[in-house]
Amino acid sequence: MTTVAIFGGGVAGMSAAHMLARRGFEVTVYDRNDTYAGGKARSVDIPDTNTTDPDKYLPGEHGFRFFPGFYRHIIETLDEIPLPGGGVVSDNLVATETIQINQIGDCPIPLPLDVPKSRKDLEKLFDALREIDEEISRDEAKAFAGCVWQLMTSCQGRYDDEYEKIGWWEFTRADEFGEGYRRLLVDGLTRSLVAAKARLASTRTIGMMFTQLLYTLADGIEENTDRVLNAPTNEAWLHPWLTYLRSLGVDYQWGRELVRVEMESDEPGASIARARVREVGGGDASFDVEADHYVLAVPVEVAAEVVENSDGLVVADPALANVKRLAPHVEWMNGIQYFLTKPFNMHRGHTVFSGSNYALTSISQAQFWPGYDFSDRFDGRVKGILSVDISDWDKPGNFNGKPAAQCTPEEVIEEVWEQLKNEINTGCSGRDELHDDMLVFSYLADSIYQPVCEAKEAEEASCRLHVEKDEKRAICELENRDPLLVNVINTLRLRPSAGTRIPNLTLASDYVRTHSDLACMEGANEAARRAVNAILDSSGSDTERLGVWRFRSPFPLNFLQALDWVRWKLGLDWSGLFVWPWWNWKHRS
Repeated sequence: MTTVAIFGGGVAGMSAAHMLARRGFEVTVYDRNDTYAGGKARSVDIPDTNTTDPDKYLPGEHGFRFFPGFYRHIIETLDEIPLPGGGVVSDNLVATETIQINQIGDCPIPLPLDVPKSRKDLEKLFDALREIDEEISRDEAKAFAGCVWQLMTSCQGRYDDEYEKIGWWEFTRADEFGEGYRRLLVDGLTRSLVAAKARLASTRTIGMMFTQLLYTLADGIEENTDRVLNAPTNEAWLHPWLTYLRSLGVDYQWGRELVRVEMESDEPGASIARARVREVGGGDASFDVEADHYVLAVPVEVAAEVVENSDGLVVADPALANVKRLAPHVEWMNGIQYFLTKPFNMHRGHTVFSGSNYALTSISQAQFWPGYDFSDRFDGRVKGILSVDISDWDKPGNFNGKPAAQCTPEEVIEEVWEQLKNEINTGCSGRDELHDDMLVFSYLADSIYQPVCEAKEAEEASCRLHVEKDEKRAICELENRDPLLVNVINTLRLRPSAGTRIPNLTLASDYVRTHSDLACMEGANEAARRAVNAILDSSGSDTERLGVWRFRSPFPLNFLQALDWVRWKLGLDWSGLFVWPWWNWKHRS
């Protein structure tokens, strides 16, 4: 039987194990986490919250999960994971009903969810955002709608060749308009969607994801627009998945971290002879792993260390040097959960906080977990969870004036709470308000931590001292174990393919070049599919290859995109030569 060693227990690694084991391969997964599968998708048992029942904890998460309608690869995998009581994991997806934008000192604004079929419809959509900020003028709403319409009517070749080289800030002409336009439409949407800086983020990535979200609203299938899980991620998805993988014969090993690989020779195209794996927390304890195929399914910053440590790897495939160039392009997008004495169901969906300097988004989770009992967890008072993502860790806080990355964990929790109250407590009739006496417990994702060490050692390690420094102790700025890759301009060319020039090495992670083009569950699963297909090709298997799909757009736009493809092939800019006369004729009054 052909053996495969997969390094990384996140969604990509588990997806690859799933697909390979179902096709008869002998699979071992080495996960550096010593307790939880799923990588960034995991939920955790929050320490010391089992005070009522020793076996029941409050659930903590890296950030809330959501599955928009354009996710296709990961959903097909969820369809294949059985649940203990019958059915499959995709049955645990629940539709949200609303999207809401909160604002300081005024009532929340629901965004229209009807189909944007034309530029005129887009102008209506973005004109609605003017209610959120009086600084956004009618002309600015029209300008942003024009930018989005250009994206909707551009061909894929223009995305890859032109928009990849243009920053989102430049494309949306942010410098030409006011602060409200930049804060909400340009920068706010970017940070909330993909944790990327608008001045650096590729228009290719932001444009593709933003238009897909619009198309999802337009597909007419309400239950697929935006879905969440009906329980904490481990219970609804990852535990059943791990059980299924083991039933397929997958050997899942905890607390094992890939250090380096050793090549059979120092020549181009050489194969891997063995991999060196370290026991996490075991000091210098390590061992060798030998397999027919090796799958590198770790995050980009970890993969860069492996490439750096592995002599001959870049010689065998020079493209792997680009992994080290990609590694610095990461940002933070991590979650906080506030456990409350009441369900606090503001509305049934996601909320964007437009005035938050930390670019907060949230969802009230308990309303989607009908079978989850909080009564015997912690002190029994918890009735609801407000789950919040922080997307901007560099902008000064609204109240403490400090970037989140320069706060203590306690300061982050307090500042986010104040920002939430600032936009929720507006005095609008019939709206619930958030008060301090409702807060039972708060939890900042365990990936965020604050190093404390001897002052001298901190200086030697170039630790950025922040809170205090005396002769003995130093408390450093926050660090993040799980940052997210972001696609800045001109980095598409650096992203490697899943298959490499090394015959027995494939890559399965969200930095691999995929149609999904984003650090998300969908991108991770697509990368795993590409890696498995490469293994099937290399091993000469006659097994049917896994499906890999491009993003889709509404049929009426396909015609306009085809016309733009002609212009792009002729070396012409998107100018509306074909599009605008058609649009003007259709919509003239």
